[in-house]
Amino acid sequence: MTGERDDRLRDYRGKRHFDATEEPRGDAGRTGAAPCFVVQIHQARRMHFDFRLEVDGVLKSWAVPRGPSENPREKRLAVPTEDHPLEYRTFEGVIAQGEYGGGTVIVWDQGTYRPLSHDRWGAPVPFEQSLEDGHATFWLDGAKLHGEFALTRFKGGGESDAPGEEIWLLIKARDGRATHDGPGTPDPYRARSARTGRTLHQVAAEEGGGPS
Repeated sequence: MTGERDDRLRDYRGKRHFDATEEPRGDAGRTGAAPCFVVQIHQARRMHFDFRLEVDGVLKSWAVPRGPSENPREKRLAVPTEDHPLEYRTFEGVIAQGEYGGGTVIVWDQGTYRPLSHDRWGAPVPFEQSLEDGHATFWLDGAKLHGEFALTRFKGGGESDAPGEEIWLLIKARDGRATHDGPGTPDPYRARSARTGRTLHQVAAEEGGGPS
């Protein structure tokens, strides 16, 4: 398992200098009974949200420019990024300018999730397989996000597509936890961390600067 995790984290580790960043290298395995998820706000060159799900020992990750929404009418673009280590779910701080992803990060939401994917006959489908197939459904139990969501690939993923060409949609299901009025995602500049209650500005000021 350790070797497989190291293979999955090769891209993540190759993009970072761990003597210059406090981001975790990724040496620990799973710690909880239920798979975790985290949503981080990342004020880098471009402001975006990072949506991460624990899958097979790593955090599968998507950059979501406008952030996840609890309004089913708001379909959010989600672009896959490299797998991250499980320890990244608690990372909050400032990545030095000049380093990959330089900027400020806060944990906007965190919690656990429950896979819901099934085939046409209603039989459960392993979650990693559902992602490979391009459609995965899951139930989030977070501090802020709740209920059923889906990730659906609508571009890329075929054998003829170039790497990095995949684009997905992150969509809230029409369940009892959905909202229907107004934007479903907060202003990232005003949003507060689910871990520490701090804003991006406060983290940048307390931990050594970063974009403001």
